[in-house]
Amino acid sequence: MELKEKQKKILEVAIELFKEKGYVGSSVRDLATKLNIKAASLYAHIRSKEEILEWICFGIAQDFFVELQAVKNTEIAPKEKLNLLIDKHLSVVLKNPDVTHIYSNEWKHLEERLSEFVELRKKYQLEVEELISEIYHAQNWELKSPVFTTRFILHTLNNSYFWFKRNTESTIEITDEIRDKILYGLLGNQK
Repeated sequence: MELKEKQKKILEVAIELFKEKGYVGSSVRDLATKLNIKAASLYAHIRSKEEILEWICFGIAQDFFVELQAVKNTEIAPKEKLNLLIDKHLSVVLKNPDVTHIYSNEWKHLEERLSEFVELRKKYQLEVEELISEIYHAQNWELKSPVFTTRFILHTLNNSYFWFKRNTESTIEITDEIRDKILYGLLGNQK
Protein backbone atom coordinates (compact mmCIF):
# COMPACT_ATOMS: atom_id res chain seq x y z
CA MET A 1 0.00 0.00 0.00
CA GLU A 2 1.68 3.16 -1.21
CA LEU A 3 0.11 6.33 0.15
CA LYS A 4 0.43 9.76 -1.37
CA GLU A 5 1.87 12.58 0.77
CA LYS A 6 -1.55 14.03 1.61
CA GLN A 7 -2.83 10.55 2.55
CA LYS A 8 0.18 10.06 4.84
CA LYS A 9 -0.68 13.31 6.65
CA ILE A 10 -4.33 12.25 6.91
CA LEU A 11 -3.23 8.89 8.32
CA GLU A 12 -0.90 10.53 10.84
CA VAL A 13 -3.66 12.81 12.14
CA ALA A 14 -6.24 10.01 12.08
CA ILE A 15 -3.98 7.84 14.25
CA GLU A 16 -3.88 10.62 16.86
CA LEU A 17 -7.64 11.08 16.61
CA PHE A 18 -8.48 7.35 16.81
CA LYS A 19 -6.15 6.98 19.78
CA GLU A 20 -7.77 9.93 21.53
CA LYS A 21 -11.46 9.28 20.75
CA GLY A 22 -11.52 5.72 19.45
CA TYR A 23 -12.51 4.82 15.92
CA VAL A 24 -16.25 4.90 16.59
CA GLY A 25 -16.01 8.17 18.52
CA SER A 26 -14.17 9.89 15.68
CA SER A 27 -15.82 11.43 12.66
CA VAL A 28 -14.63 12.62 9.28
CA ARG A 29 -15.59 16.11 10.44
CA ASP A 30 -13.29 15.71 13.50
CA LEU A 31 -10.48 14.62 11.21
CA ALA A 32 -11.06 17.52 8.82
CA THR A 33 -11.06 19.97 11.74
CA LYS A 34 -7.71 18.63 12.97
CA LEU A 35 -6.34 18.92 9.43
CA ASN A 36 -7.81 22.44 9.13
CA ILE A 37 -9.72 21.61 5.94
CA LYS A 38 -13.36 21.09 4.99
CA ALA A 39 -14.76 17.58 5.48
CA ALA A 40 -15.79 17.39 1.83
CA SER A 41 -12.18 18.05 0.80
CA LEU A 42 -11.06 14.90 2.60
CA TYR A 43 -12.98 12.75 0.14
CA ALA A 44 -10.60 13.80 -2.62
CA HIS A 45 -7.98 11.73 -0.76
CA ILE A 46 -9.93 8.97 1.02
CA ARG A 47 -12.97 6.84 0.25
CA SER A 48 -14.13 6.79 3.87
CA LYS A 49 -13.06 6.79 7.50
CA GLU A 50 -13.02 3.01 7.24
CA GLU A 51 -10.37 3.17 4.53
CA ILE A 52 -8.05 4.83 7.04
CA LEU A 53 -8.70 2.01 9.52
CA GLU A 54 -7.86 -0.42 6.71
CA TRP A 55 -4.55 1.39 6.10
CA ILE A 56 -3.74 1.07 9.81
CA CYS A 57 -4.77 -2.57 10.30
CA PHE A 58 -3.47 -4.03 7.05
CA GLY A 59 -0.33 -1.90 7.19
CA ILE A 60 0.85 -3.08 10.60
CA ALA A 61 -0.25 -6.64 9.83
CA GLN A 62 2.12 -6.50 6.85
CA ASP A 63 4.91 -5.32 9.17
CA PHE A 64 4.27 -8.28 11.48
CA PHE A 65 4.38 -10.71 8.52
CA VAL A 66 7.66 -9.25 7.23
CA GLU A 67 9.30 -9.73 10.63
CA LEU A 68 7.85 -13.24 11.01
CA GLN A 69 9.31 -14.23 7.64
CA ALA A 70 12.69 -12.91 8.75
CA VAL A 71 12.50 -15.17 11.81
CA LYS A 72 11.37 -18.19 9.80
CA ASN A 73 14.20 -17.71 7.28
CA THR A 74 16.88 -17.55 9.96
CA GLU A 75 19.06 -20.58 10.60
CA ILE A 76 19.59 -20.38 14.37
CA ALA A 77 18.95 -22.62 17.36
CA PRO A 78 15.25 -23.09 18.27
CA LYS A 79 15.49 -21.21 21.58
CA GLU A 80 17.12 -18.30 19.78
CA LYS A 81 14.39 -18.39 17.15
CA LEU A 82 11.76 -17.97 19.86
CA ASN A 83 13.79 -15.08 21.30
CA LEU A 84 14.05 -13.53 17.85
CA LEU A 85 10.29 -13.89 17.25
CA ILE A 86 9.62 -12.00 20.48
CA ASP A 87 12.17 -9.31 19.61
CA LYS A 88 10.92 -8.84 16.04
CA HIS A 89 7.26 -8.63 17.07
CA LEU A 90 8.09 -6.18 19.86
CA SER A 91 10.16 -4.07 17.46
CA VAL A 92 7.03 -3.50 15.35
CA VAL A 93 5.02 -2.65 18.46
CA LEU A 94 7.72 -0.28 19.74
CA LYS A 95 8.00 1.47 16.39
CA ASN A 96 4.20 1.90 16.23
CA PRO A 97 2.65 1.88 19.74
CA ASP A 98 -0.35 4.03 18.78
CA VAL A 99 -0.95 2.06 15.58
CA THR A 100 -0.66 -1.19 17.55
CA HIS A 101 -3.22 0.11 20.02
CA ILE A 102 -5.66 0.88 17.19
CA TYR A 103 -4.88 -2.43 15.43
CA SER A 104 -5.49 -4.40 18.64
CA ASN A 105 -8.69 -2.64 19.66
CA GLU A 106 -10.41 -1.22 16.60
CA TRP A 107 -10.02 -3.89 13.88
CA LYS A 108 -13.50 -5.24 14.64
CA HIS A 109 -14.95 -2.03 13.17
CA LEU A 110 -13.76 -2.90 9.69
CA GLU A 111 -16.82 -3.68 7.64
CA GLU A 112 -16.00 -4.09 3.96
CA ARG A 113 -12.76 -5.96 4.54
CA LEU A 114 -13.46 -7.48 7.97
CA SER A 115 -13.55 -11.10 6.78
CA GLU A 116 -10.32 -10.57 4.80
CA PHE A 117 -8.65 -9.09 7.88
CA VAL A 118 -9.87 -11.89 10.15
CA GLU A 119 -8.38 -14.41 7.70
CA LEU A 120 -5.12 -12.48 7.69
CA ARG A 121 -4.98 -12.55 11.51
CA LYS A 122 -5.73 -16.28 11.49
CA LYS A 123 -2.98 -16.86 8.94
CA TYR A 124 -0.48 -14.98 11.07
CA GLN A 125 -1.52 -16.87 14.18
CA LEU A 126 -1.20 -20.20 12.35
CA GLU A 127 2.25 -19.33 11.04
CA VAL A 128 3.40 -18.33 14.54
CA GLU A 129 1.81 -21.51 15.91
CA GLU A 130 3.71 -23.63 13.38
CA LEU A 131 6.95 -21.90 14.29
CA ILE A 132 6.38 -22.40 18.03
CA SER A 133 5.46 -26.06 17.47
CA GLU A 134 8.66 -26.57 15.46
CA ILE A 135 10.71 -24.97 18.22
CA TYR A 136 9.09 -27.10 20.91
CA HIS A 137 9.52 -30.25 18.83
CA ALA A 138 13.20 -29.50 18.11
CA GLN A 139 13.86 -28.98 21.82
CA ASN A 140 11.76 -31.98 22.95
CA TRP A 141 9.65 -29.69 25.12
CA GLU A 142 6.10 -30.66 25.98
CA LEU A 143 3.54 -28.46 24.23
CA LYS A 144 0.07 -29.20 25.56
CA SER A 145 -1.77 -26.60 23.52
CA PRO A 146 -0.07 -24.92 20.57
CA VAL A 147 -3.16 -22.75 20.01
CA PHE A 148 -3.28 -21.49 23.60
CA THR A 149 0.49 -20.95 23.75
CA THR A 150 0.43 -18.96 20.51
CA ARG A 151 -2.54 -16.84 21.56
CA PHE A 152 -0.91 -16.21 24.94
CA ILE A 153 2.32 -15.02 23.31
CA LEU A 154 0.60 -12.86 20.67
CA HIS A 155 -1.82 -11.33 23.18
CA THR A 156 1.07 -10.44 25.47
CA LEU A 157 3.16 -8.99 22.65
CA ASN A 158 0.31 -7.10 20.96
CA ASN A 159 -0.75 -5.47 24.21
CA SER A 160 2.77 -4.52 25.28
CA TYR A 161 2.20 -1.06 23.76
CA PHE A 162 0.45 -0.28 27.05
CA TRP A 163 3.70 -0.68 29.00
CA PHE A 164 5.82 1.13 26.45
CA LYS A 165 3.59 4.21 26.29
CA ARG A 166 3.77 4.57 30.07
CA ASN A 167 7.55 4.06 30.32
CA THR A 168 9.13 5.46 27.18
CA GLU A 169 12.53 5.88 28.81
CA SER A 170 12.95 2.19 29.68
CA THR A 171 12.00 0.33 26.51
CA ILE A 172 15.02 -1.99 26.65
CA GLU A 173 14.19 -3.02 30.22
CA ILE A 174 10.52 -3.56 29.35
CA THR A 175 11.43 -5.59 26.26
CA ASP A 176 13.79 -7.75 28.35
CA GLU A 177 11.16 -8.18 31.06
CA ILE A 178 8.45 -9.21 28.57
CA ARG A 179 10.83 -11.65 26.87
CA ASP A 180 11.92 -13.12 30.22
CA LYS A 181 8.34 -13.51 31.46
CA ILE A 182 7.23 -15.21 28.24
CA LEU A 183 10.23 -17.50 28.07
CA TYR A 184 10.20 -18.36 31.78
CA GLY A 185 6.46 -18.93 31.67
CA LEU A 186 6.79 -21.19 28.64
CA LEU A 187 10.02 -22.95 29.46
CA GLY A 188 10.29 -22.76 33.24
CA ASN A 189 13.74 -23.78 34.40
CA GLN A 190 14.72 -24.88 30.85
CA LYS A 191 15.25 -21.25 29.81
